[in-house]
Amino acid sequence: MSNSRDPDALAQMHTDHAIANRIASATQHSYLGDFVLGAVDGTVTTFAIVAGAAGAGFSSGVAIVLGLANILADGFSMAASNYLKTRSDHQMVDRFRQMEEMHIEEVPEAEREEIRQIFSGKGFDGAILEEIATVITKDRKRWVDTMLTEEWGLQLQPPAALRAAAITAAAFIFAGLIPLLPLFVSARLPAGKVFVTSAVLTVATFFIIGFARGRVTETKPLTSGVETLFVGGAAASLAYIVGVLLKGVAQI
Repeated sequence: MSNSRDPDALAQMHTDHAIANRIASATQHSYLGDFVLGAVDGTVTTFAIVAGAAGAGFSSGVAIVLGLANILADGFSMAASNYLKTRSDHQMVDRFRQMEEMHIEEVPEAEREEIRQIFSGKGFDGAILEEIATVITKDRKRWVDTMLTEEWGLQLQPPAALRAAAITAAAFIFAGLIPLLPLFVSARLPAGKVFVTSAVLTVATFFIIGFARGRVTETKPLTSGVETLFVGGAAASLAYIVGVLLKGVAQI
């Protein structure tokens, strides 16, 4: 949502069409989180391998093999986990919907009282409260949907499981390849520059991911970019430190 105070911009945001679209989109899942999760994790874990390999003194070839194995294995693992999570969200909505349908069938007056209490908590009372309860309970689907969102806090339209998984995997693979790029041309880079180049690309990737997140969510893109850079960079730095500390162990 825009924070602009420009009168024309505010007027455009509050046309009937704009309001209807905004309300409709509020019930739909945004796949931005799936993309950011996959991209950040792909960048962090792959650079962690590059950093750990550099800290432990491994060759570029070893780092490439480990990095590609990580991209394929962890990318699939994240996609599978996200798929199962979103499937569970769908199953939970279905289970609670069946439960509410049964409650309405068996104890309708108690369920009507729940509607009254829900909207009483929002400040309605008297005849208006009774009218709200009557309108909602007149339509079975509206009644059940209201209970799912207001009583149980569920999203009526969870994300599509396959789409969420695919977006997570694609973001993981795309972003995860970036820290590996300098290793593929390591022979053409000056000695000692491979790791530095990978680190620079990783820093840029973190910032771009955060900047894009800020643009999409209409928050401060620069702040979002720096925040993502800081979080991702902390994880990557930790991996390098661990690699240095375990260098002796790797050479056993």
